[in-house]
Amino acid sequence: MKQLFTLLLLICFGSGIVSAEIIERQVKYRDGKTRMVGFLAYDDGIKGKRPGVLVVHEWWGHNEHARERARMLARLGYVALAVDMYGNGKQAEHPEDAKAFSSEIANNIELGKRRFLAAKNLLQKYRLTDETDIAAIGYCFGGAVVLQMAREGVELDAVASFHGSLGTSRPAQPGKVKARILVAHGGADPFIPGEQIIGFFDEMNKANADYRFIAYSGASHSFTNPDADAFGNKFGLPLRYNAAADQASWEELQSFLASAFAD
Repeated sequence: MKQLFTLLLLICFGSGIVSAEIIERQVKYRDGKTRMVGFLAYDDGIKGKRPGVLVVHEWWGHNEHARERARMLARLGYVALAVDMYGNGKQAEHPEDAKAFSSEIANNIELGKRRFLAAKNLLQKYRLTDETDIAAIGYCFGGAVVLQMAREGVELDAVASFHGSLGTSRPAQPGKVKARILVAHGGADPFIPGEQIIGFFDEMNKANADYRFIAYSGASHSFTNPDADAFGNKFGLPLRYNAAADQASWEELQSFLASAFAD
């Protein structure tokens, strides 16, 4: 299956053939009694099953940033699902709302895990997804979510965190982390103190995890989101888009996923 997928990518991209169409649709699923509203994207020009990638949103909620990343992954040949961690597709209009929404998940690891697994189950069962090849990426709040899923031993080939928190109340235990880990960190991110980075290194080393940490010099928090400056200016927060770091980290992700799915 992996060899076939690699061949399909070469045919669609290496030969210069333009893919037929990126199909995108809203999908609804449930976590118990809570309705979840996700966003699925894939390239209709690729035939057969291919790896799936979950995209976990920033603390603002399931917004356009998460959906655009799903589209970008679809253009790379994956089935991508931008998940809903808050329920009913709700989004925060103010940082206080975002803090309340994200804290509900951050302070209840079991709730976060259940909602993540509900999305993972939906993606794995989709007709175009190779259920054995699943990864997850996350931004800000979402970065912390995917790292916690790796700590919890969720069956994933890889997880990638972009400007996400690195701390946890339930650290990884030796031998439990099954996913490869990539952390794309803003070197000038004021929300992630140096001691949190050192603590993350220590945790990952003790857990014998396969991880890579990259700090992008001068990049602040939310450096992948083109709307970061608008949010930052509106609410007086140190949020800044950094095109160079965004591009470099996205290229790093492409290599990271290709390698993880090739094994």
